[in-house]
Amino acid sequence: MLELTAINLFTKNLLEWHKKNKRSFPWKETSDPYKIWLSEIILQQTRVEQGLPYYLKMVKLFPTIKHLASAKEDEVLKAWQGLGYYSRARNLQSGAKYILEELNGKLPENYDGWLKIKGVGPYAAAAIVSFAYNLPHAVVDGNVYRVLARNFGIDLPIDSTEGKKKFSNLANKLIAKKEAALFNQAIMDLGATVCKPSSSPLCKVCPVNENCVALKKNMIAFLPVKSKKIVLRNRFFHYIVAKNETGFLMEKRKENDIWKGLYQFPLIESEKFLSLVNLSAHPTFKKVTNDKNLKITAGKKFVYLLSHQKIHAKFFLVSTDKINSKIYSVIKKIHLKKLAVPKIIEHYLKNIIH
Repeated sequence: MLELTAINLFTKNLLEWHKKNKRSFPWKETSDPYKIWLSEIILQQTRVEQGLPYYLKMVKLFPTIKHLASAKEDEVLKAWQGLGYYSRARNLQSGAKYILEELNGKLPENYDGWLKIKGVGPYAAAAIVSFAYNLPHAVVDGNVYRVLARNFGIDLPIDSTEGKKKFSNLANKLIAKKEAALFNQAIMDLGATVCKPSSSPLCKVCPVNENCVALKKNMIAFLPVKSKKIVLRNRFFHYIVAKNETGFLMEKRKENDIWKGLYQFPLIESEKFLSLVNLSAHPTFKKVTNDKNLKITAGKKFVYLLSHQKIHAKFFLVSTDKINSKIYSVIKKIHLKKLAVPKIIEHYLKNIIH
C-alpha cells in the first residue's frame, strides 16, 4: 500500500511543475461543459495537434447543443471528415439530441449523469466533470497510464480488467480533491511532454523522478505493459467510378462498419484484388451498369491504415452512359466536395476535382 507521504509528494511536485509548464489549449481556458465535451470526444484516439483544428471548426459550426442537435447528420460528418472513428461524431449528435429532448437542454453536472450520454465512457465523464465543475474524478488516459506505471512500478497490463481498476484507484488516491481539474491537466501534460514513450522520455527534468521505480530499476522502456497485440485485418476495396453527363454514381455506407454514414463510389470488397474480368462479372458491378462494351481503366493502388485494419483500395474508372441511377445517387461534380467521404476517397477526388 502506498504511504500517504509518497502520495502527497507526488501530487505536490506535479502541481508545482504544472504551474510553470502547463500547455495552453482552447478547451483548457473554458469551463463550458459543452465545449469540454466536444474536445474530449475529438481527442479520443486523436493527437492534440490533429484535433485542435477540428475542435475550432466544430465550435464555430455548432456553437451550442441546439445547433449540434438540429444539424443534418451529413453536415456533422462532413465537419468530422478526416478525423476518423466517425461513430464519435454520430454519438455526439445523438447525445446532443438526448440532452435537448430529455434533459431540456441542461447538460449533466455530475459523473453518473454524463455516463448516460451516448459515447461518453468513464474517461470522458471524469474529464468533463473535473474540468467543468472541478469534481474529484481522476482521468486515466494513455499518458496517465504511462506516468503511473513507471513512477509506481506497476506491471499489470493496462488493457486488462485488473490493470484498469488498479490504475483508476491509484489515480483517484493521488488526485488533489480541491484542485481536480489542475491535477488531471497536470498529469496528462506530464505524460505528453516529459514521461513520453520509451523512445524519448525526459527523465532528468521530470518533477516526480525522485521516487520513480522504473527509473531506479531501469524499466522505463518496459512500462506500461499491454497484454493484447493488435492484429491487422487486410481488406481489399474496388471502387467503381462510374459517371454520365450528369455526375458520378455514389452510395451511402449503411452497414455497421467503418465509415458508416459517409458517401463512397459503388464498392466491391473481396479477399484479394480481382482481375478486370472477374470484377466486371461481379453482381455489384452489374448493378452499376449493364453495358457490355464499356471500357474499364484501373487506377493506382492506395493503402490506408486504420487502428485494426489495413485498407487496400483501387479505383476503376468506367466509361459508359449506361449507369444505374435508380439504385445509386447521381452527384454532380461540383457537389462532390460537399459530401462527407472517407479520407481515401477524398484523396482520389482531389485528382478529379479542379
